Order: sequence, then structure tokens, then C-alpha cells
Amino acid sequence: MATATQAPSNIQAAPAGQATVGSASLYVGDLHPDVTEPQLFDMFNQIGPVTSIRVCRDNVTRRSLGYGYVNFNNPQDADRAIEILNYTEVRGRACRLMWKQRDPSVRRSGSGNIFIKNLDKSIASRQLDDTFSQFGNILSCKVASDENGESRGFGFVQFESKEIADKAIEMVNGMEIEGKKVLVTHFMPRTQRDTTEASRKFNNVYIKCLNLDVTTASLEKTLATFGEVTSCVVATNEDGTSKGFGFCNFKNMDDAVACAEALHQKEHAELGKPGVPLYACKAERASKRREVLKRMFELKKQERQAKSQGMNLYVKNLDEDITDDKLRELFAEFGTITSCRVRKEQESTDGKSRGFGFVCFSNTDEAMRALQEMNGKTVGSRPLYVALFQPRELRRQQLQAQFTQRAQMLASMQRFPGPQMNPNMPLLFAPGPGVPQGPRGQQMFMYPQQVQRGFGGPRGGAGGMRQPMRGGRSGPRGPASGAPVAGVRNVTRTAPAPAARGAAAPAQAQAPQVSSVQMSKEQLVSVLSQAPVEQQKNILGERLYAMIQPVNAALAGKITGMLLEGLETSELLNLIDSPDALKAKIDEALQALHG
Repeated sequence: MATATQAPSNIQAAPAGQATVGSASLYVGDLHPDVTEPQLFDMFNQIGPVTSIRVCRDNVTRRSLGYGYVNFNNPQDADRAIEILNYTEVRGRACRLMWKQRDPSVRRSGSGNIFIKNLDKSIASRQLDDTFSQFGNILSCKVASDENGESRGFGFVQFESKEIADKAIEMVNGMEIEGKKVLVTHFMPRTQRDTTEASRKFNNVYIKCLNLDVTTASLEKTLATFGEVTSCVVATNEDGTSKGFGFCNFKNMDDAVACAEALHQKEHAELGKPGVPLYACKAERASKRREVLKRMFELKKQERQAKSQGMNLYVKNLDEDITDDKLRELFAEFGTITSCRVRKEQESTDGKSRGFGFVCFSNTDEAMRALQEMNGKTVGSRPLYVALFQPRELRRQQLQAQFTQRAQMLASMQRFPGPQMNPNMPLLFAPGPGVPQGPRGQQMFMYPQQVQRGFGGPRGGAGGMRQPMRGGRSGPRGPASGAPVAGVRNVTRTAPAPAARGAAAPAQAQAPQVSSVQMSKEQLVSVLSQAPVEQQKNILGERLYAMIQPVNAALAGKITGMLLEGLETSELLNLIDSPDALKAKIDEALQALHG
């Protein structure tokens, strides 16, 4: 057990089993990713009757988030569980128990939370808990560890009140624990630490916007007026010319701070360029600066997205000659546009459009009116697709959830197959793991014979989709006439009249229908106009699959299914007519499949 030297004797220890929350729900943290609910049940059911256990998981990947909740029948059992099972190892990791706090503001405020630094590597969470439990009731205690489970030399203790935390800091700060002098302070969130970063003491000063004539010697001579300089350098290129920035390290921290304050954002006749103020601040590693800049960029991006929620529209399927001004003119009639931009190819010197853009309105009513009026409207040679803007991460999560659901549905269909077609018939889209399915769960692949004969026939027009007739009898034995066929989407089996049945075979034998792969654009549009809605995408799917298969044979079926699910008929026709647009869609699908 870790003990602090000169431990105070005038502080009464709070009861170890005192419950801070009048419920029987516990939070279980620091769980191994492989820990399951049954394992936790066996562990906690020894203490008392357990009503429910839940390990929290990611909505998309279903991986454990490393924490969960346990509900007992009464608070006494939950209190005993904290006392007995806290820091018990489960799959090699010590789990951390605390009372469930239903109000997240209490947890996020950091009230009563202290930070302990310079801990000995031998001290674990249990020893830290024993050391600080004499000051009052502890809600949570943790020693930070790396991926190998070794202590990182610091930890956190959260008390039930700020007063107890103040007393613990007063008594333990500066004392020795296991031979090391520890530093104990109030815990400060990362965002607050970043705001106070500039006010911290430092020795090394970074200075940029230097005149190219400034050398290391002249820089050191000028900065020596603020205090003793231990090292100084001006960064140079391979040919010895100055890069316009340098570093100066002072012996005294106060001198470094004074130097930065005196030179930052001020013009300097000897060091700076004429009319350009110097930039002087604490020198940091490039990785740290990138991290701070990235965090600032993400915060600004989230603020912009929050402000434009429901007002920003995503517009795609634009002609290549559509510019920002033309796009603004198209949507100007619906309200006040705050921003409008067409995305362009970065590597293109002539600013070629990538076929999509964004239009942001001043309020949601204007945006929704524009969405309803412009979605599907033909502008130039293409119908527009207009939808509310969604962040890339949200779209990725939704696509991943859809793919996971489709894979599960396909697996269930394979476990419980329905009536099968003739096994000698080849599939147009070969089924495999993760093959996309239609909106009602049907698989998106068809038999070539059905596709070819589905464009005509004596009854049902383009949607007939019947087996070939021979002398009034069915062809090769398959499923019964009224039975559904596995793997065929929305197949309609309407028995023709006897007179038509006899005429069907000669007609089909004399004039066999042409596959959609062999049709011209005009013939394809004509066939689609006569086909029912449920069959149009099947017809387009055959054509798209034939175009995608040479590009990516392994994933042609999946990509075809994704396009059929995500795009309207007019957009699919545009892909057939535009190889560049199809290639872009294939790249998007591959990016989504590979995460």
C-alpha cells in the first residue's frame, strides 16, 4: 500500500461504503474490449441480485467502448460491490467502479477532481485510492497507464465535493509517496489548459519575420539585452541564406517571457523587415503546433456546421460549365444566399468543376423550399440532385450501418434459403458476403434469361419476367408457378391465358429480346419508359454491371447494388452516358467499402 509521509491525523476518514447517489446503478470503466455481459453478470451476481447489465458498444461496429453499467435490486448491494470488487482484474485489466451520475454536468464540471503528478510507477489505482480515501468519500480514482498497462506517472482522484479536494491538495501536495515528491493540483480540462498555454513560463523563444540580413550573431547580440542567452540560432537554407526565423534560449524563464512580450507583433528596426511586425512566442515542437492548429480548425468547422444546420444544401450532378455565379443565380429566387460554391478539381489548371457544390441560405425555410423545387429539376443536360448537407463522418457512419444491416440480412437469407432456381443457371450478379439488397430486403441480382425475356412478352409488357413457354407447358422444372423465386427482385408471375400461352413460344423463338447491354441509349430510354418502376433499376443494373465489371470485377456486384440503391433512375441514366461520372461514383463506392 502506498502511504504518504507525515500523513495528517486530524482528518476523519469517510465511511468507505457511503453511497453518494440514491440509486442502485454502477458505472464500470476501464474494461477490456473483449469483456461481455455474461462475464460481468457472473462477477457481480456474487454480491447480490442483478437486474440488468449492459456493456456500451459502438452503434456501427458494435465494438466495446470500454465501459458499461450494472443495476442491482437495492443500493446496499451496489455499495458492497464498490467496496469488494473495485479494481478487480477482468481479462487482465483492473475495472473501475463508481456510482452512475445521471447528470453529466456534474461529471464534466470537474468539481472535486484533483490531478496527481510524479507518481512512482509501482503505484496502481487501488494504492492511490487507499492513500486519498482518508480525506473523504472518493467517487472515482485512476492511475493513467499506457497500452501495455504500465503507469504513466500521474493519476486522478475525484471526491464528492470541492471542499474535500481542497483539503487533500493542501495536505498531500509536496509530500513524498513511495520516495517521490508528488505534485497535487485541481484538475483542469484540456481546453482550459490550452488557453493558459501562452502564460506559462518557458526558456526557448521562437522568432519569425526576421530580416534576411539578420545572422545568428546579430540576433544573439540584440536579444542579450533581455537576459543571459544560452543558445541562439537563425535557420538557414542549404546555400546558407536565412529562412527568416530563429530560436533563442534564455537561462532565466522570466527573461524569455519578457523577450516574447516585448517583440511580439511589434516592428523592430534591427531584426524585422520594414513595415512587418515580428512574431515571437514560446518555441514548440512541430507536432504540437499541428495538433493545436488541427483542434482549432475542427472547432471552427463544428461551429460553422452547427450554425448552418438545416440551411446548407448539397447540389450534385452539375454540368461542367456551372460556376459559382451561375449556381447562385439558379437558387437566388428562393431566398438570401449566404455562401455558394462549386467544388473544382485541385489539379486542374482551368478550374474544371467536379460536378457538385454547396448553397447555404439564411434560414431553414428558404433552404427547404429550394430543396423541394430544385431536386430533380433539369439544368442544362442533367437533372439536379439536391439534399441537406451532411458531414462526411456522419455519411460514412450511415453507409457503414447500411452495409452491416445488408450483410446481416444476406447471412440470414443464406441460413434460411427459399425455393431455388435451377442450379445450372448462372447468376448475373454473383451473390457473396455483403451483397447489397433492395429497400425491402431483396437481393439485387437476376438471372440473365429473365433479364433478356423481361423486356417483352404477350402480357405484362416490359415487366413480364416469365419463364419461356413451350407448347403451353413450363420449361425446365423449377419452382411452382406462384412461388417466389430466390434471388429475383419483385418477380411477377402472372399466368397467361391459354390462347396467349400458345402464341408466346413462337413469338419468342422468332424474335428473341435484346439485352440492355446491347441497346443504344434511345432504345434503353424507350424500354425504361414502358417498364414498371420496380423493374427499371433491374434493367439499369444489367447495363451498369457490364460497365463496372471490367473496372473492378471482384466488387462489381456490390458497387452496382450501391449505385442502384443510392441514385435515382435519371442519375443512373446519366452514369451510363458519362464514363467519367461513372468512374467517380465507382471511386466513391470503393472508398466507402474500404472505410
